[in-house]
Amino acid sequence: MSNPVTAVIVPAVRKHTATVIIAHGLGDSGNGWTFLAEKWRKEKRFEEVKFIFPNAPTRPITVNMGINMPGWYDILHFSDINASQDEKGIMASRSYFHDLIATEISSGIPSERVVLGGFSQGAAMSILSGITCPSKLAGIFALSGYMLLSNKVGELLAQAKNTNKDTKIFMGHGEDDQLVKAEWGKLTEQLLKSLGFKVDLRMYSDLAHSTDPGEIEDLGKFLDD
Repeated sequence: MSNPVTAVIVPAVRKHTATVIIAHGLGDSGNGWTFLAEKWRKEKRFEEVKFIFPNAPTRPITVNMGINMPGWYDILHFSDINASQDEKGIMASRSYFHDLIATEISSGIPSERVVLGGFSQGAAMSILSGITCPSKLAGIFALSGYMLLSNKVGELLAQAKNTNKDTKIFMGHGEDDQLVKAEWGKLTEQLLKSLGFKVDLRMYSDLAHSTDPGEIEDLGKFLDD
């Protein structure tokens, strides 16, 4: 994978002292999630935060008949959380997110003032990239996400010296999600807790593979903390 060459940047209104990175899902773009920054700007919240909305590279997606679309990794199956995964693509995107975080740190933002999160594919990448990041983060959030490379995560945590073992994690998931099944979110919460992480999983009734105002409000409270 070549690194994404663009990202939508929403600069801080006041002095930049924190960064929130928000990764989109399959087939989307960074522009698809800038509504979050726009909402919070209107509410005069998080004015010290620079928001980064990276664009995933275009790649063939197996479950979509090999059609090229923006994606952080190829999806081989939708049927099983433990089905074969595109390890090469996942690890390349993980390196990208780690590099993006390192760039923020080198610009003068403390790592503990950086939050990584996303939706769907972006949420899955945020969980894996966040918990295995070699720098201590302020927080990790995942909307409609799931664990990637569960058979390898222990090794990756050891390599990162489990630096983020105390980093707070927020997960939001729709009860009616038929794409990234609600069960996958619950299994991911269980796995993360078994690894020693503190996870706040919120389930939302009548919500499919999307987000809603209640979930966004809970996310805002998480970022406030």
